Amino acid sequence: MAHILLTGVTGLVGRYLVKDLLEAGLPLAVLVRPTRRATARQRVDTMMAEWEQKLGRSLPRPVALEGDITEPDLGLSPRAMRWVAENCDALLHNAASLTFESTGKDAEPWRSNVTGTRNVLEVCRNARIRKFHHVSTAYVCGRREGRVLETELDVGQALSNDYEQSKVEAEKLVRSSAFIDELTVYRPAIIIGDSVTGFTTTYHGFYAPLQLVHTIVQRLQPDETGRAHSRARFALDGHETKNLVPVDWVSAVTAHIVTHPEHHGKTYHLTPRHPAPIRLLGDVLEQATGFYAVSFQGVGNPVEDYTEYEQLFHDMIKIYNSYWRNDPTFDTTNTLAAAPHLPCPHVDRELLMKLAECAIAVNFEGPRAKPIVPDFDAQRALESLTEASDSPDGRAAGGVRLGLDITGPGGGQWSLHVRDGGVVTADVGVDAREMPTLHLSTAAFATLVRGEQTANHLLADRTVRFTGGDLPEPQLAGALQDLAEACQSRAVLSR
Repeated sequence: MAHILLTGVTGLVGRYLVKDLLEAGLPLAVLVRPTRRATARQRVDTMMAEWEQKLGRSLPRPVALEGDITEPDLGLSPRAMRWVAENCDALLHNAASLTFESTGKDAEPWRSNVTGTRNVLEVCRNARIRKFHHVSTAYVCGRREGRVLETELDVGQALSNDYEQSKVEAEKLVRSSAFIDELTVYRPAIIIGDSVTGFTTTYHGFYAPLQLVHTIVQRLQPDETGRAHSRARFALDGHETKNLVPVDWVSAVTAHIVTHPEHHGKTYHLTPRHPAPIRLLGDVLEQATGFYAVSFQGVGNPVEDYTEYEQLFHDMIKIYNSYWRNDPTFDTTNTLAAAPHLPCPHVDRELLMKLAECAIAVNFEGPRAKPIVPDFDAQRALESLTEASDSPDGRAAGGVRLGLDITGPGGGQWSLHVRDGGVVTADVGVDAREMPTLHLSTAAFATLVRGEQTANHLLADRTVRFTGGDLPEPQLAGALQDLAEACQSRAVLSR
């Protein structure tokens, strides 16, 4: 099985997809943009360490490729481009901008959602990747009413903002790409935090009015009960509904469909069975912030005599004005058929309060973990062998392929080319389902490279596990020991 390349890795949905796809055993490569504070690998390592801490178990590392969807060739180096062409047969395009209003077609959200999608498609065409998974949005429906089918896209509907327009255009680009043999589209509704933990890294949709009201309340003088009072009137009935979906559910359903080819080739509305009434959202907003003044004036009865704080609220939240209305009914025939065992968690008062309390507790800020500097960097230790894979001798036939899965900070996955008892090259990435693979931690590999332990000792005490084959232990020990000796001549990144 070849790798699937994932974009949008460091966003909220992306980080859940990485975890779910890796836990499903899928060989995964990720496109990550470096920052001033961290390299692409450091960003991935930091994210994986956070997951390992939450889950209480180690996870394999995906192949981290440095790049940017807004750049030609996704900003990939020639070597990385060749690796993608040789090792990836599918792409899951999850990267997107949530900017609602744009200053022009060369700005967000057009730059990421349209230009970025065009760049991703071009790389797929050049790399002969013909299986494409595209994360769109349920709100390509625009201002439609009634029932919206999963099979529909552009039926002449009016669109509310640049975000919706850019996502419609992006989905059209994907659907019109003749080289794609298998297209699967995912259309989530308004994504909220984790249904179990309340965790989130972004504060759009449900969180925007919550954050604004929470800020306004700090300026108000509470009464003797501790409650803040100021009118907050909306030209709504309160019975309108919004489709809110927890990020863990969106990722779980997407990962299930990605890993089950019989469900490919369709479009999936990732929407709840029971949308949340706007009146419930107003109640939660009041309870979470201590601001008890929300009233619904009725559709068609706009408020004209705003108070100071009402005016401030509506001015600040106007970017979301197009969403202060009733959602259409989203058809979920394909989703229910593909994932009947994964019902969407019910978004009720209890869950919304948990999400609100979690957001307020961290002051609506995302995690700011310090980039990890590993005690031992396996990639640097293996660098001479990965560079040798480009040479004619390194690509010569003969020998066997052996996977190497090193978990923990500074770890990764490699395919070792073993010939005449020695390791000739190491290519990044391993298919653990089809390739005999050695599994160990970065700490164990470090002791081996530094000469503190031998391969025989690590195999004997089961510090190293072996899966997917029946190679004799002496052959495994010999290959692992030869690998360590080949790495010993390299400088190892240490604190």
